[in-house]
Amino acid sequence: MRGSEFAELKAFLAVVERASFARAADHLGVSRSALSQIIRQLESRLDVRLLNRTTRSVAPTQAGQRLYERIAPLFGEMNDAVAEAVGSAARVSGTLRINTLSMAAKKIIAPRLGRFHAMCPDVVLDIVIDDGLSDIVSGRFDAGIRVGGRLQDDMIAVRLTADIKLLAVASPDYLDRFGAPQTPADLQHHACINWRFPGSGKIAEWEFENASERMTVMVAGPIVSNHQDISVPAALQGLGIVYAYNDDGISAALESGALKRVLVDWSLTMPGLYLYYTSRRHVPPALRAFIACLLDRDMAN
Repeated sequence: MRGSEFAELKAFLAVVERASFARAADHLGVSRSALSQIIRQLESRLDVRLLNRTTRSVAPTQAGQRLYERIAPLFGEMNDAVAEAVGSAARVSGTLRINTLSMAAKKIIAPRLGRFHAMCPDVVLDIVIDDGLSDIVSGRFDAGIRVGGRLQDDMIAVRLTADIKLLAVASPDYLDRFGAPQTPADLQHHACINWRFPGSGKIAEWEFENASERMTVMVAGPIVSNHQDISVPAALQGLGIVYAYNDDGISAALESGALKRVLVDWSLTMPGLYLYYTSRRHVPPALRAFIACLLDRDMAN
């Protein structure tokens, strides 16, 4: 491949990944008009239109998307190989894009932001909080954080937390008024705060298990939400029973007595939180450092 052809493909990748000629030109250190000329030369050489352009947006055509999907991993491998060859003496830099569940952002990432910046001051962390299980490949993220049972296929996974228990809880006021359910089937006679899956929009079934039995129930109530920042306060205000991950908010409410557990012998343990990324031979140095930070390890480990 001639140098000019390599430069054309590199320019094409920059435009697709930034969805903007202006941002791509800034990244490449060329003028927007020069970048447009490079893309025209590439399209002319290949005799195919690669980008759909309007005054406000740019996106790959079907042919452009296929080309991007084939060459992006190759350029990624080359970049990783160069970074690895440079070794640990080089400063880790660049932008690291992370797609994460909100509870992982709050519990794991946020407390370590300062430490990661101290470790890698030249890395820009681009964190997108997304409970909708987006595809990190099509979204062009370097990694995602999900509950273990909801990982995308063919990914490298790194466990971040132990398994997570779901707890059914309600306020003392609600329990004084309506009593406590004795079995999951009793929930059909109670007000329950429902969970809607982000993305699919489906209402979740409540799954329970004890030492000898597993049971699934559909519940109803006055509140439906896709986030514990709504469902837990609703339970605290006596609007019904919530079945949710035992996060810091629920733990604190249980300790203070603001919430009480029901169906103590019935619960469900879910896989813990995992960071996952595409299977590559060389992990980008910034991602390697980020994983070390989340695991409270030194970069050298």
